[in-house]
Amino acid sequence: MELKKLVYAVEDGIAVITMNYLKNLNAIDEQMADELMYVVDQAEKDPAVKVVVIKGAPKAFSAGGDIGYFYQLIQAGGEVNMDGLISKVGAVADGLKRMSKMVVTSVCGAAAGAGVSLALGGDFMICADNAKFILAFVNLGLVPDTGATYLLAKAIGTARTMELAATGRPVTAQEAKDWGLAYKVTTVEELDEATIKFARKLAAGPLISYKNIKKQLYDAVYADYKQWLDETEVPTQRECAASLDFQEGCRAFMEKRKAVFQGK
Repeated sequence: MELKKLVYAVEDGIAVITMNYLKNLNAIDEQMADELMYVVDQAEKDPAVKVVVIKGAPKAFSAGGDIGYFYQLIQAGGEVNMDGLISKVGAVADGLKRMSKMVVTSVCGAAAGAGVSLALGGDFMICADNAKFILAFVNLGLVPDTGATYLLAKAIGTARTMELAATGRPVTAQEAKDWGLAYKVTTVEELDEATIKFARKLAAGPLISYKNIKKQLYDAVYADYKQWLDETEVPTQRECAASLDFQEGCRAFMEKRKAVFQGK
């Protein structure tokens, strides 16, 4: 596959996946989702890959969904059907947890919407001190996707997950560290070095042990993850995407005004 929105490189046993579409701050559209599915599968199958690193750009890890694209569809009177996109990003989310190799996510700047989920999707998250995590879905009249509700509820409990999902308030890098979501917080300048240093340490470790630790945890904690993604996340997002509230939320975001929701 020709990669248009990602850069993928393998060196010294470390596969680095760089989201590289700054035009829309690495928003995850179907093209990005297809490329992520492809490189995650490639990294899993490649015996030369021992550890996977996922990173974004200094300005933003990922802005989440491509709201501008949804806005254009709405303005043209078209239907917004996210089922295909949600299924693809769900496959990426489950693939990272199911993967036999350790995954390190390296987060600088904003991780919003599905970007939060992708940041949480690895086994270790290393953040710059300017990182912020925003479950912005509710501001558009949507629900979290790419596994965010599932992952957060298991990691920080239902009360905190409800707070973040229902209010959309930003979480700082330090909060993420205090809550156990982030493994380490460093400076923007030192993030890449800290990430690669840790990835090299993992790559030099007992890979069979790591593989089976991941399998134990997957079976203990995430065994129903793919089923939840397919049977709960997709239909709940489908209902929200078909609502007038989503249309209003999307218009308000693009028009830089406060949304007026009607519960319809």
